Amino acid sequence: MPKVVVGVSGSLGSLAALHRAAAEARLRGAELRVVLAWQPPGTGPGGRDSCGVAAVAHCREAAVDALRRNLDTAFGAGRPGVTLAGFTVRGTAGAVLVDCARDPEDLLVVGTGSRGPLRRLVRPSVARYCLAHAACPVLTVPPSPLRAAYEEAHRRNAWRLPLDPRELA
Repeated sequence: MPKVVVGVSGSLGSLAALHRAAAEARLRGAELRVVLAWQPPGTGPGGRDSCGVAAVAHCREAAVDALRRNLDTAFGAGRPGVTLAGFTVRGTAGAVLVDCARDPEDLLVVGTGSRGPLRRLVRPSVARYCLAHAACPVLTVPPSPLRAAYEEAHRRNAWRLPLDPRELA
């Protein structure tokens, strides 16, 4: 059975990708596989891999809870209308997603967030990794146009800038 694989992280972009993946799964009559990649602390760049067994188990439980919250946030009490399977996999997001969507008939759906120059230096793009390494088609979902308006309002509130009444029209 073909499957639509989507990565979630809790960000607005990943929730938009989840909704798009559910729509694609309905159109294709495919199974929807929702994947949350996780890593214990200290295993990233410059880490020392010094987590104990209890810490790893706690991180795994936290990842399962985060996946449940993401699904509840995205779909609420209703479900997407397709066969749904959720997975938490230990590893970097790009590598985990590419590994979960191995078959050429699969579809991999990833969100593309707005990324500034500093963020590109610190954290590589999951979408770019998937586009370069996936054996199946990759659908990238751009951020919502409302996200820019949300970030602008958040900046204005953080700096306590007055609202321009012309923006309300």
